[in-house]
Amino acid sequence: MRKFIFSCWLLLAALSVAAQRPLKGLVKDASGKGIESVNVTLKDTGGNIINFTRTNKNGAFNIELKNEAIAGYHLEASSIGFKKMVTTVTDVAKNYEVILQPSETTLETVTVKNRPSLTSRGDTLNYRTADFADKQDRSIGDVLKKMPGVEVAEDGKITYNGKSISNLYVDGDNLLDDKYNIGTKSIPHGAVDKVQVIQNDQPVKMMRKNNMSDDVALNLVIKDEAKLKMMGDATVGAGVPNRFDENLTAMLFNKKLKFINNIKGNNIGIDPGSDLIAHNFSDYAKKLDNDKPNGLLSTGAAGVPSLPQSRYLFNKAGLINLNNLYKFNPDLQLRANISYLYDKRHQEYNKFSETYLPGQTIRYAETQNNAINPQKLRAQFTLNGNAEKYYLNNNLVLEYSPFKTRSDLIINNVAANQLLKQKTFDLSNEFNYRKKLKSEDVINLYSYLNHTAQPEILNITPGLNPDILNNGNSYLDLTQQIKLPTWYTNNYVSFAFVKNNFVQTYKAGFNVQQQQLNSVLYRTQNNQQTEPVTGNTVNELDWFKTKLYTEATYEYTNDKLKAGLSLPLSYNHIDYSDAANQLHNSLNKLFINPSFNLKYETSTENYVTANYSFRNDLGNISDVYRGTILKNYRSLFSNDAPITESQTHNIGAGFNFRKAMQMLFANLTANYSDTELNTISAFNLSNNIQQKIVLPLNNHIRNFYLAANASKYLFTLKSTVNAGVSYSQSRYSQLQNNALLPFNTQTIAYKIGIEAKLSDFINWSYAANYAITDNKAIVANGIKTNFKQLRQQSALAITTIKNLYVNLSAEHLFTRQSSQPDLKYIFADANLRYKWLKMKTDIEFGITNLTNIKRFDAIYLSANSLTTGTYIIPGRVAMLKATFNF
Repeated sequence: MRKFIFSCWLLLAALSVAAQRPLKGLVKDASGKGIESVNVTLKDTGGNIINFTRTNKNGAFNIELKNEAIAGYHLEASSIGFKKMVTTVTDVAKNYEVILQPSETTLETVTVKNRPSLTSRGDTLNYRTADFADKQDRSIGDVLKKMPGVEVAEDGKITYNGKSISNLYVDGDNLLDDKYNIGTKSIPHGAVDKVQVIQNDQPVKMMRKNNMSDDVALNLVIKDEAKLKMMGDATVGAGVPNRFDENLTAMLFNKKLKFINNIKGNNIGIDPGSDLIAHNFSDYAKKLDNDKPNGLLSTGAAGVPSLPQSRYLFNKAGLINLNNLYKFNPDLQLRANISYLYDKRHQEYNKFSETYLPGQTIRYAETQNNAINPQKLRAQFTLNGNAEKYYLNNNLVLEYSPFKTRSDLIINNVAANQLLKQKTFDLSNEFNYRKKLKSEDVINLYSYLNHTAQPEILNITPGLNPDILNNGNSYLDLTQQIKLPTWYTNNYVSFAFVKNNFVQTYKAGFNVQQQQLNSVLYRTQNNQQTEPVTGNTVNELDWFKTKLYTEATYEYTNDKLKAGLSLPLSYNHIDYSDAANQLHNSLNKLFINPSFNLKYETSTENYVTANYSFRNDLGNISDVYRGTILKNYRSLFSNDAPITESQTHNIGAGFNFRKAMQMLFANLTANYSDTELNTISAFNLSNNIQQKIVLPLNNHIRNFYLAANASKYLFTLKSTVNAGVSYSQSRYSQLQNNALLPFNTQTIAYKIGIEAKLSDFINWSYAANYAITDNKAIVANGIKTNFKQLRQQSALAITTIKNLYVNLSAEHLFTRQSSQPDLKYIFADANLRYKWLKMKTDIEFGITNLTNIKRFDAIYLSANSLTTGTYIIPGRVAMLKATFNF
């Protein structure tokens, strides 16, 4: 009997399977070419979804049917850049052919002769590189600066219409992982067919159907002929006085293997370490939620002058930068980014500062001569699987960063020396796995592990401030030692329910942070006896922080609207103790940090955004240590307060305007934040030392920011122009020498720029930035300060005869502060370059700082403090270089 029932069941199952006939078809564009990844949905007469699928690379689709009674049902085919097409089903056995027409978002190429053109399809805007490049341009970075809507900052950071790019892809691959400066500097513009701006960039394939991303990315589309061979360049340069500049770069961009490998060294003031800048690291660090101090000790240097780094930096540096990506198949790749930086820097300056307080002025003068030796070894290995049904990303990172600084000081006419040694070791692994189920729902597993060691030693000879640190007696030296090992992990699982245009995501996880702060401040007496300064200069602090969290996120998207609501709930527990300072406290807090964001397309190319968030934050271990730490030669820091708690309301809005065919881009951004804290930093200032202690006192900080920017290509003048204005205001309080002073700071900044082609053989660029800063203490007869600065830069590029190029540039800086004389500087440079085509070599001779300026004065203004500094900078430098291109 059982065998008979089982046989019947098998027969019925077989008949059921046989009865399931797939509905087949093909989706094409107007030219008859199949379209990949088109969403094809079968709906009944009431509009309910029966089943759906996506077309394959040939445009074909199959939709499984549970029964054949579907006459009158509708097939809907939709894809970004095309109009939605609806077809009525009349016959299950029929192969349906659907032809999609381009939607209104497709902008036709401008065909006017000798005019650059842009094309747009869906979320992607295409700049043809050749339309913006000139004969003098070398790298793609030179051309990006000329593209309307795209802005490249001095540090290499790229923004599009006011928004920072999230990634720079090379032929669709993330080769450089946010450290994209080496790409923009090295890739020849002649190898790039077009630059694509991808709005709403979503690198995870399975998430593109219900894409909630608001990121903007750039993709460099490499020409087919440039993919067939390795290319690069080698530079050899020498100059006076005693200058050298060497560079070797090799790159390859084929389907299987991509790499940009570079080795360079110079002593001409160009920092090779700028190639290692991760432009979006701060956003990434916030997601990790591992708030460990970067370093507690410093040399107290005065910073750097308000000049481009190449004008003030004395260096001798070398960098090995290896970036390699191998694709096993279109969905699986392995990437290795390995770099080592070695640098020696010299810095010399004089500084004088005044701090204005009710009834007194604190004055401080110093001279520093610094020898700085930063090093950084970093190895990152990333395995990435990115398919329609799964996403896997494992990121292993090892960093070792020894840093040493020697300083000769004269502090208020007292000579001293200091030596700072820091050795940071950081090891982490980040694992992320997503899986799409048959129901289209997505499960996500995430785990992050990290260990950091941060030993630091600061030695100062002779012992300073004996009245505070040695009962008024002279002594030999001070030594501050710190160790701060950190263990951290963050883990969660999430599940996303996907239904049409609506996605619900529910997350649950935990993180744990364990730290130990061991520090002691030693003094060595004249008889060579070493001892702690006092019992109050020792820390043996154990810190343990855990967080259990859940988060519900609701997201909706359609053709015009994207909206998201996030409701994270967390239970936070912190326990810290220090037997040496009789300290043992714990904290338990339950937080909900809601956020909301909205994006609405007012037209095909324009959109408005709005966002709101409320966030509770807790401080870290640097808020609670009780033993005094000598942060630098004149700063003693400690705490006498509970853990800092802050509550922040943040609200923002924006409008992005674009007319791509007219090459007009504009954006307007506004943001307001209001933060309340339960602690404040109290400073006790004298002419020789500053002491800071964190106290339990409510503190309120308010910030407002408003900015408008525009960029336009002027076809008749063959020029790209840009302009912008911004206004910022901050209200906060400072507690100095027992005086609580509320301050209001306002800054208005203006900028204009132009990249112009004056003729077939002359190009001209100009940029100006002007800022006005006002500070005022909001009390009767309050302190007022005003600061104005203008910076202008201009360059002229001339083609004199065939393949001979002349570049002339100048920079003007003007600074005005009411209590100080005006500061005016003009720097000028000249460069002559000949392209020896037969030998594929550029011969270049250049002179920087023609006027031979060797001292630079600068003014810094903040709240009630004015600082003037004099920096020794490199004078005139002449260089002869040869660059061979292959």
